[in-house]
Amino acid sequence: MAALVTQTPLIDPYALARTLNGIVENHDGRGDSSEVRSEALTALKQAYQSGCERAEALLQDDGSGTACARRLSNLQDQLMHCILDFALCHVFPSSNPSMAEKLSVVAVGGYGRGTLAPGSDIDLLFVLPYKQTPWGESVVEYVLYLLWDMGFKVGHATRNIDECVRLSKTDMTIRTSILEARYVCGNQALFAELTERFKKDVVRGTAREFIVAKLEERDDRHKRSGASRYRVEPNIKEGKGGLRDLHTLFWIARYFYGIDRTDELIKLGVLTRKEHNLFVKCEDFLWAVRCHLHFLTGRPEERLSFDVQTEMARRLDYHEHGGLAAVERFMKHYFLIAKDVGDLTRIFCAQLEESNAKDAPGLNRLFLNLTGRRRRKIRGSKDFVLETKRITAADETVFQRDPVNLIRMFWLADKHNVAFHPDTIQLVRRSLKFITKKVRENPEANRLFLDILTSRNQPETVLRRMNETGVLGRFIPDFGRVVAMMQFNMYHHFTVDEHLLRSIGILSEIDRGELEAEHPLANKIFSEIKDRVVLYVALFLHDIAKGRNEDHSIAGAKVARKLCPRFGLTAAQTELVAWLIEEHLTMSAIAQSRDLADRKTIQDFAGCMQTFERMKMLVILTVCDIKAVGPGVWNGWKGQLLRTLYYETEPLLTGGFTQVGQSERVHRAMERLGSTLREEKRGDEKVWNQRQVNAYQKLHYPAYWLRVDPETMIYHARFINDVETSKRSFATGVHTKSFEGITEITVYAPDHPRLLAYVTGACAVAGANIVDAQIFTTTNGKALDSIFINREFNDDADELRRGARIGELIEDVLNGSLHLPAVLASKSQKTRRQKAFSLEPTVTIDNTVSNLFSVVEVSGLDRLGLLYDLTTAMADLNLNIASAHIATFGERALDGFYVTDLIGEKITNPGKHRTIKNRLLRVFMTKPGTAGHVPTKAKRNTPPATHERPSA
Repeated sequence: MAALVTQTPLIDPYALARTLNGIVENHDGRGDSSEVRSEALTALKQAYQSGCERAEALLQDDGSGTACARRLSNLQDQLMHCILDFALCHVFPSSNPSMAEKLSVVAVGGYGRGTLAPGSDIDLLFVLPYKQTPWGESVVEYVLYLLWDMGFKVGHATRNIDECVRLSKTDMTIRTSILEARYVCGNQALFAELTERFKKDVVRGTAREFIVAKLEERDDRHKRSGASRYRVEPNIKEGKGGLRDLHTLFWIARYFYGIDRTDELIKLGVLTRKEHNLFVKCEDFLWAVRCHLHFLTGRPEERLSFDVQTEMARRLDYHEHGGLAAVERFMKHYFLIAKDVGDLTRIFCAQLEESNAKDAPGLNRLFLNLTGRRRRKIRGSKDFVLETKRITAADETVFQRDPVNLIRMFWLADKHNVAFHPDTIQLVRRSLKFITKKVRENPEANRLFLDILTSRNQPETVLRRMNETGVLGRFIPDFGRVVAMMQFNMYHHFTVDEHLLRSIGILSEIDRGELEAEHPLANKIFSEIKDRVVLYVALFLHDIAKGRNEDHSIAGAKVARKLCPRFGLTAAQTELVAWLIEEHLTMSAIAQSRDLADRKTIQDFAGCMQTFERMKMLVILTVCDIKAVGPGVWNGWKGQLLRTLYYETEPLLTGGFTQVGQSERVHRAMERLGSTLREEKRGDEKVWNQRQVNAYQKLHYPAYWLRVDPETMIYHARFINDVETSKRSFATGVHTKSFEGITEITVYAPDHPRLLAYVTGACAVAGANIVDAQIFTTTNGKALDSIFINREFNDDADELRRGARIGELIEDVLNGSLHLPAVLASKSQKTRRQKAFSLEPTVTIDNTVSNLFSVVEVSGLDRLGLLYDLTTAMADLNLNIASAHIATFGERALDGFYVTDLIGEKITNPGKHRTIKNRLLRVFMTKPGTAGHVPTKAKRNTPPATHERPSA
């Protein structure tokens, strides 16, 4: 591909050949004996191991990935020479071989390019002059078995030249492998004939067909590995912006232009010298990463997963700097390289189009079919024209003549909803130097940018192209600082700039009314927002200060106060943007970690919001922020929590609604449920009479009537009635909520301080992810606990079966047939990804959040059984848990517990606070299932003296 690097021999092939010859001589010249083969295999393994160790040392020394890949390929060549010579001279000697007893060993695939990673497959083609002969079959088999016994994964084929040509015409994979064919050893004339026939009979006249196939193959590969090049655990070989994209460019260049090395593209005018140097730089970096990764893991690992990123950063000599950890600096460099690979792809494709590859039908979306070079004027612009529905510069001086055109071009593309001509994109990249401070402060440039950002068309698409060309980071340097920046955690799936652009895309979809079914509240209130510009700007800037030494919300607000006046926003708009950025995490945090049935929570949140308009903006911003984090992060349950918080707070901010007293709310809830139950029938008979309804209403304390929604109340009534009628001491039930994306596991059992611990432990054993828990005590000394877990199956029947299995596990724990500590201890292995992270656990106790409860908030590294161990420890501390609110942000668990002491009072004693903190912190240092003592079966099912759990 790139120009050859100076080779440093990793082994002495002559010394290895002498060793192999000596082995044969020591056994009386009998090269076909099993003893000779065994000793030869040992010698070959030792030579290869020695070579690999030398290659790794040189990589650490000079840092050149391309050099390492070529050294390893050269090492493989030397081994192949020795193995084939050994086979031909000592195992299958032929004093006067006929033409049929000749073969050529050809490297194809990556090996054919002359580059190998330590764990790469060895792709070989054994070329024969005619059909297979017993002699040729024996030689090939002997060579392959030696390679397999050495531990290589070998891709191989044995064909004559006619077969190679015939199959290349019908199979694009075979055609690509032979395109890269390289002679290694054996009969060189056969290889020369193969390459000549391949060029004449396969390549000639088929360039467009090949290009279409390779670009379609690339697009399919990108879809399989994740469409974005900015995923935080990228595949360095197959992912977007990875090595395979460079390979694809080389295949196309070799096929279309007939080149052997990429530096020949400079003479052809396809790449400038600067662009070719960028190609070499990208290739070298990606090969360095790939070789280091294979050496580090000892296997052909292609994914930069979290568990290897830190050590990779150390190997590549990155250090902490400017608020970024070493691993984050390494990954930022990786993503910048991936971006450069994308730039090179677009540049190369533009030149292909100019070289008339453009007329191929279906030639990838980058190559729009051209029907001539006719240009059409764009109304209101002298500097840009339309060429085949793509915007292009009228001449090469448009950006130098007026640098504001570097923004205006994107504004015009958005206004007219047209794509960009690749030539003009290339010109834009070469004109970035014209975006100076003067341009950044130009009122017209900022007005145009604000129009792009708040467009009702597809602002994400245009902003993304601005980012890819470098215009966005140059025009807004604060944005440039977060380009390709990753955050080393399991929560964020994309780089910061990718997250910001995706969030704008989601906001635009809500703006256009396209997400009504998924986000009904955001869709409803968007049209009520008085200033959509403020919302767009705040969302665009909400994470712009990531990677600094200051809290990014506070620092981001400072950036907003600097940028918004530049964009043309008023002082009032600027302050609102800054407030939204400062508070952009508040609504999500309260919704997921606080008890939304606690009036103090709602009152405090209303005080923070100040106005109803601000809350409406914040709920939309929060939806977009969470949803843009990555696939699967948003779910219906989070949406339901946000809606609950919104609707509970609305009356306090509008001032148009008088709050109903607590006793009146309880009475209304009881009457509403009673009315429903009295109407229930089984056949012609009513299920509930008035006496039964009255008895059930007396079963619950006020907390229950205030906290539970009407639909769930009906489900609970039926469930408890069935349990009491069947005279079971405890039971579990399952209730699915499709829109919220959760499943409720209901437990009705004798009240016990450790009941929640047993339930959470059983859920951990089942692999269920708990997101919330409500705990109620009934007047008959029992507990009604509702555990909400993330839904796993789309089909209700499948999800109900899963819930039933979890319920059975809970019942097994309650009846003593399942011993949780032992089971959890056996499942205590951390995943590879979890091992990559280290978090300092924290415990806070707050008596100001709730009027009735102390709120214990615990944060630390998530693991299997953590919630079980925390609730067990709280039972040991004689704490009553009224509700638990469970949130997981990647590797970090953030759990909030509303607790009282045994008599229902807040925990106010400072000494008790210290004891609680120390005990809960100790949970993070123990193995799963060992945080607390589990009572015996007899004690487990014996309820304590009846008492009401604390209620709101």
